[in-house]
Amino acid sequence: MNTDSYKALSQYIDLLLDAICVVDKDGRFEFVSAGAERIFGYTPQEMLGRPMIELVHPDDRARTLQTASEINAGAVKVDFENRYIRKDGQTVYLLWSARWSETDKRRVAVARDITRSKKIEARQAAIYAISEAAFASDDLPALYRSIQYIIAGLIPICRFAIVLPGANGGQLDFAYDSLLQASAVASGFDILALCAEVVRRSETVLLTGDNKADLPAKLQQLVAGAAINWLGVPLKSHTAVMGALMVQNSADAPRYSNSEMELLEFVSVQVAVAIERKQMLDRLHRNALYDQLTQLPNRELFYDRLQLALTTAEREQSQFALLYLDLDKFKQINDNYGHHIGDELLQHTAQRILCCLRSSDTVARFGGDEFVILLQQIDNEDLALLLAEKIRQALNLPFNVSGNALQVLPSVGVALYPQHSKEVQTLILSADNAMYLAKKAGGNRIMLSEATAVKHRVSAPSAPV
Repeated sequence: MNTDSYKALSQYIDLLLDAICVVDKDGRFEFVSAGAERIFGYTPQEMLGRPMIELVHPDDRARTLQTASEINAGAVKVDFENRYIRKDGQTVYLLWSARWSETDKRRVAVARDITRSKKIEARQAAIYAISEAAFASDDLPALYRSIQYIIAGLIPICRFAIVLPGANGGQLDFAYDSLLQASAVASGFDILALCAEVVRRSETVLLTGDNKADLPAKLQQLVAGAAINWLGVPLKSHTAVMGALMVQNSADAPRYSNSEMELLEFVSVQVAVAIERKQMLDRLHRNALYDQLTQLPNRELFYDRLQLALTTAEREQSQFALLYLDLDKFKQINDNYGHHIGDELLQHTAQRILCCLRSSDTVARFGGDEFVILLQQIDNEDLALLLAEKIRQALNLPFNVSGNALQVLPSVGVALYPQHSKEVQTLILSADNAMYLAKKAGGNRIMLSEATAVKHRVSAPSAPV
């Protein structure tokens, strides 16, 4: 096939949207139609004589060479897909049909640009995957990890982060931050400040080495002197901007493009919905299982943990203890200082009890000023009484509540498994009855359940009641 033949043929094939490429036995472009420039970004003159494999995406080169070898051996391919890097650095997805001309010792192929359909597929797949992750993830961190994995399949990243307001709507902070290649991303700029600008502006911010001069003054100041390849998009809930999602790549990697920016903006809508839904479910779950005032487990969660402790103790032939704690004369604090002071005092009390317990123990608020404590792995009653005394002494120390020096004195009832009962309800009732005996005996003391041989065991009060 001579050059004149190519010229005659090119009068017609230049009309094709697809690109026709001919490569020699060494894999170098010998002919490309005019349509190649629309696909590859290079003119035909720039491609002629150049090795085909140089333009193939690095991750697809081995597979492409293997397929080329099969074609050269006589196989006809009509549905081979791979990626090429355009002259502008962007990735293009191609669908090839190709065959080998044994007579001319050349490979002839037709390339169709399927980038748009691939992006549509990727968007739809990402939306489905994010929606599925929102249902399947056990908690928010697991959801964030799933979102990172999904987005990493769409956009090249070395760092991925989700930035949301802190507790009680405070300052923006990292809800999730993953440096996939820490050595590849030397920040040199304040990431949170950039994300704050994304949220404040409620618009996408694209920062590359090529667009610094076009940035607003505030953004120029934030990234002054830094090599940057960064993209941040707002996470918009139904009513407001709830935070920001950012991706970052190494400064020497291809710059984030407008198409990648549009893709991330598209996906971010579903990400915001997924996060908002998971936050709502977590709140509902917590509201159902935790006391809203003290953030301690409520009755329902406590009973679950107590039943688990009972099952474990039966299997392992071990012991545990229950403490039923009531604050003496707490009503007087509400009457004298107001319920808001009483509520704050209950919050401080809960935290002080927690500080006395081991990580395996559980304290729950049963309502009012009543707390129930599960002490797991108790070898004997002396250890249970020792921990109960530790709590009593801790609560005897004064509290500073809104400038008021207050003291709460507890009455504590103790019941042991299996000594007092092997039934959940009976154990709680035994501890409750022992608490009332402690209160009846003057309060600010610890009493073992009457079911034990050691009855009315009382610790001496450290302060009058």
